[in-house]
Amino acid sequence: MNPESTDDIYPIAVLVDELKHEDVVLRLNAIKRLSTIALALGPDRTRSELIPFLDESIDDEDEVLLALAEELGDFLDYLGGPNYGHLLIPSLETLAAVEETVVREKAVESATKICARLPPKHVEDYYLPMLKRLSAGDWFTSRTSACGLYAAAYPIVSQANQEELRKLYKQLCADDTPMVRRAATTHLSKLMKVVQKGFVISDLLPTFATLTQDDQDSVRLLTVECLITMAEQFTNEESKTHLLGSLRNLAADKSWRVRYMIAEKFVQISKAVGPAIVKDDMAIAFVSILKDIEAEVRTAACSQIPEFCSQLAPEVVQSEILPCIKELVTDSSQHVRAALATHVTGLAPILGKNLTIDSLLPMFLQLLKDETSEVRLNIISKLEKVNEVIGIELLSQNLLPAVIELAEDKQWRVRLAIIENIPLLAKQLGVAFFNDKLSSLCMGWLGDPVYSIREAATNNLKKLVEVFGPDWAKQTIIPKVLALAQNPNYLFRITTLFALMSISQAVPPQVIKESIVPTTLNLGNDPIPNIRFNVAKTLGQVVPVLKATEQKTLDEQIKPLLLKLKDDTDMDVRFYAQKALLGF
Repeated sequence: MNPESTDDIYPIAVLVDELKHEDVVLRLNAIKRLSTIALALGPDRTRSELIPFLDESIDDEDEVLLALAEELGDFLDYLGGPNYGHLLIPSLETLAAVEETVVREKAVESATKICARLPPKHVEDYYLPMLKRLSAGDWFTSRTSACGLYAAAYPIVSQANQEELRKLYKQLCADDTPMVRRAATTHLSKLMKVVQKGFVISDLLPTFATLTQDDQDSVRLLTVECLITMAEQFTNEESKTHLLGSLRNLAADKSWRVRYMIAEKFVQISKAVGPAIVKDDMAIAFVSILKDIEAEVRTAACSQIPEFCSQLAPEVVQSEILPCIKELVTDSSQHVRAALATHVTGLAPILGKNLTIDSLLPMFLQLLKDETSEVRLNIISKLEKVNEVIGIELLSQNLLPAVIELAEDKQWRVRLAIIENIPLLAKQLGVAFFNDKLSSLCMGWLGDPVYSIREAATNNLKKLVEVFGPDWAKQTIIPKVLALAQNPNYLFRITTLFALMSISQAVPPQVIKESIVPTTLNLGNDPIPNIRFNVAKTLGQVVPVLKATEQKTLDEQIKPLLLKLKDDTDMDVRFYAQKALLGF
């Protein structure tokens, strides 16, 4: 046999062998190499040999079929371009009718991708017949897949075919099988985006209205997305005429899942339907979902509070929404209260200073004292928005006692949230207030039994020095930190080093030399190895800072200690001492 002809048939022969192999991994790898094999064969042989072989081979494990469906979506260029894309349609049609959902979905995705590149005549001659066959399939799987194919073809085909597609799609929306109606409802919003507005109103709107009354809640909840799509296309008056009734029905649906979907998309819906419906109907509907009997619905509604209320007049928020929020502060579900705590502070900019002080601050205080740590944590994390509206003085007078109480909370994550907010509070309150009210708190955290709190407290000191300056650090904080170095408990001594390391990043060399180096050198003789190697780490950090202006301190004080630690009995101490010496 001619060696060249042997080389020509080699790729397809290998593919045949691997696709028929018992090992599923080999078959999967063969499918993933289809593009490489197609390149080796060239467009002509790919069309005449590879594609027919693939059509015959679609009888395999789901993961192999999934890989094939994915590969075919990007296969046009290996066939010679869009003019030959129709050759892939039989394989994709078969894959779109298999039992496994993910394979069908990937086949539909690849088919729509190919449709976008096919010549219009090929769409009508090859893609449309496939779509019709799947739409009329005996098994629900093919009809389910068909639903995803309509939106891609509709803008490309003739008006007569468009009319037929609308009729076929209405039949799918009324299918006896719930799975098909679910798929049809899922893809209805995509179809609405490409159908002319007049036909949306005349053909698809009645179908949508029927689906909102479907006996399956899994179908009804999917109509919410369709409602948003139509409202975005319609004028405000058209939305009021055609959609308001369906919106009211969905908001009061007997299934909590449907009401949950309305609650979750409430802001999207309100923006789409326009201010007139928001004012007259949406505010009432929002009150209804805030009072819903299901905690999941109330939780979803809480996430919409700030953005929806920004579309209402402040007096409407005060008279209609705030009473509901007040009830939610003491809701029986901790998840509702946690969601409320996350979002309710967003009302402060909407309501303004006076209403925030009179109406919101009492709610914040109650949430700060909630028995659930997540609720307390969420409200603490969002105080910045309130501060912007009422100012730090009023905030501190009203909320600081509760914040100080939480600084000693038994849940360490709550204490951590307080620490992270201290620099913000400090910056707004000023030095005198901080020294009087918060300084002792910051020092107390350095002795916390939880390491994460001690670590955050040391980082907190650095941020405070950046806010108040090195002179404040030298006079106020550093002396208190240095006092911990005398504590008999080694954890306090090691925390001293962590704090000094952190502070050294925010103060000038002179302060490091006068206040940080002496205590660090003293701890170099500590009997605990962990203390000694952290001394070496601290000195390693300050060496580059002192090098420019304090060479004498380096040579006479720091280097002798590091040389001593270099010969320490502990391996870690020696390692960090040698590392610090590299800075000289």
